[in-house]
Amino acid sequence: MSLPISYVRDSSPLIYLFPGQGSQHVGMAKELAEAYPAARALFTEADEVLGAAISRICFEGPEGLLTDTINAQPALFAASMAALCAMQAEMGSLPRPAFFAGHSMGEYSALAAAGCIGFADGLLLVRERGRLMKEAGAKQPGRMVAVIGLKEDVVAQICAEAAAANSGVSQIANDNCPGQIVISGDESSVAAAMPELEKAGARRVVPLAVSIAAHSPLMEPAAAQLKARIDAIDLKEPLSPVIGNTSGLPLDNAAAICQELNAQLTGSVRWTDSMKHAVDSGVGTAVEIGPGSVLTGLMKRIQRKGKRVNVSDAAEVRSFAGAFG
Repeated sequence: MSLPISYVRDSSPLIYLFPGQGSQHVGMAKELAEAYPAARALFTEADEVLGAAISRICFEGPEGLLTDTINAQPALFAASMAALCAMQAEMGSLPRPAFFAGHSMGEYSALAAAGCIGFADGLLLVRERGRLMKEAGAKQPGRMVAVIGLKEDVVAQICAEAAAANSGVSQIANDNCPGQIVISGDESSVAAAMPELEKAGARRVVPLAVSIAAHSPLMEPAAAQLKARIDAIDLKEPLSPVIGNTSGLPLDNAAAICQELNAQLTGSVRWTDSMKHAVDSGVGTAVEIGPGSVLTGLMKRIQRKGKRVNVSDAAEVRSFAGAFG
């Protein structure tokens, strides 16, 4: 089924943002499910589709089970969609944004919100995405490292040199905002890049607590298997364009969206470019729908003058309805 979300006809100068893996926390969306029957029904459907109590993992944990990639991705997808359903329950119809966008796994949430994919399809896709990423990481362990305080071109050059010297993989995985970049690759190449990044003037070079090299060619085995699943679903045109992670540009048709999803696991998330495009197109308010406030925090670094809104609990749903209803 498709999400039962209705939008007012004219678009507003908003962008709806959906968080990716890392924003999950035990207890997420529990209050929404208690306050809004539509959100509760969505979690009931999620449990049925997955054949597992993803709602209990969201609401009660334990944390180790929730943070496992195979659970974290469908849990976050369900939590973001529950927030969207709660917003509609509160308002009747939502302002149709100028754009949708989601960070990494959150791109699937954005596509569901934009009417491109049904809830069940999206849920099964992100669970399979998580499973395949975990499997690929077990076969070819990698590393991801946050780099603070260097320009993108400097980081890209150092990564390329480290990869060449080690006959391996090292590249930008996420360009999150000015001065915040994540690199990804095999252990040797990334280890070789780290001291060079420090020498180049990075304020911090911080290894992340992951053993997979997301958004790098080491995810190619996962991407190849996921492609068959992506190609099999019925992709609709979005109600408003979805800004793609790998291009940083709006996608407004099913073919372009399919191409984006097939490129996403091995390609870089160009979040800075994505958000700059939205701002340059007249977007004045970023609305992060789902757990956490990572994306509104990044937007603050990209566009300080814009308005930023978070919607993750009942009080924030009511606040959004009061401001935009």
